[in-house]
Amino acid sequence: MSAGGEVVARPLRTDRNFAVFWFVQALSEVGNAFALVAVPLLVLQATGSVARMGLLTATAGVASVLTGLFAGTLVDRLDRRRLMVLCDVARAVLYGLIPVCWAAGPQEWLLYVAMGLAAVFEMVFQVAYVAAIPNLVDKGRISAANGMLQTTNAIAYVLGPMLAGLVAGLFGITAALSINAASFAVSAAGLALIRFRPREEPGEPAIAARWFDLREGFLAGAGFLWRTPVLRALTILLTVFLFLSLGMTDVFIYHVRHDLGQNDRVVGYVMGAAGVGTIAGAALMSPLRRRWGFGPCWLGSVGLCAIVVAVAGSSENVVVVGGTVLAYSAGVALAGLCSMSLRQEVTPDHLLGRVTSAFWTVHNTLGPIGAVVLTALAKGIGVPDTLLATGTAFLCIAGVGLFTPVRHRRPEALHA
Repeated sequence: MSAGGEVVARPLRTDRNFAVFWFVQALSEVGNAFALVAVPLLVLQATGSVARMGLLTATAGVASVLTGLFAGTLVDRLDRRRLMVLCDVARAVLYGLIPVCWAAGPQEWLLYVAMGLAAVFEMVFQVAYVAAIPNLVDKGRISAANGMLQTTNAIAYVLGPMLAGLVAGLFGITAALSINAASFAVSAAGLALIRFRPREEPGEPAIAARWFDLREGFLAGAGFLWRTPVLRALTILLTVFLFLSLGMTDVFIYHVRHDLGQNDRVVGYVMGAAGVGTIAGAALMSPLRRRWGFGPCWLGSVGLCAIVVAVAGSSENVVVVGGTVLAYSAGVALAGLCSMSLRQEVTPDHLLGRVTSAFWTVHNTLGPIGAVVLTALAKGIGVPDTLLATGTAFLCIAGVGLFTPVRHRRPEALHA
């Protein structure tokens, strides 16, 4: 209570449930950052092919798309916390299998199986993660909570790749994946200690009796996206954006490792720069959105990605490339957090899992194809021309967005 009698909300970090959730997810993201570097390096070590790196990314992408058809129904009908614990345990086992089996020699087939299955549990977990935020904080604090979570997650992505490069150089690439497996186990233990707030009941009790109807679940989420003009436009624009960008990390790693002739440790540093960019984007999202509004933030972030991707392809200086990767990651983080916060603010709680799942299913549909195309182009015509074309396409996305509801400063007010 303030001196004037006004109720002052306590800082989110002092809320026990949110603080534990915040902490264990940050640790889990450190592990994910290890895998971000280690998995492509394993493929490159075993095959020497950027196209095979893209194929593995596409395999995980296809698994995510298929999972999205039912993930939202599970998240809206089952206990979200327990579901997240289950997903963490499953991913700990899958990532732990890779170093154990790889000890007998390269097992490329295992990467496709493990990454495909891990992508299934990753999709369910991420849908539950997004849906859980309104169960942890008040609706008016969703953007702040997202900003805090993504800022610390981004810090993890600064430390993770650099540490992964160091661990890979000293103990081997598979050691980095062992750390990732352990991080999922820590996350599962932490989630078991917290409690979510009671969820809103659905407005149509009859639907709850049909929780097993996966088609109804997906269509309910997709229908809400289609009926909400700003979410409809965002979904279309972001689907095209992901088509162009899903394989971008593979291309950046290939560019640094192959074109610039750098070692695994430098790859880790460049990916660490990507984490710095994500920190900047996450930290700036809430204040920039308050000051400028949704539309300028989202469109500006896509425009930033367009410029820096084109510059990255034209440079042979690893420091310049690292700087462009940093700026690109900042733009991606700002755009992604703006769109996620808007969906959470506009969508009723009892539909949030299905809307998130439907969004990601549609959003990811073209991603696996894009990853294969982007990496194949990088191999066929070279990284510079590939990234120049991609940057031009990003600029077109921002231009189209100017003619949609995405351009509004406060689109959430239109659907209050």
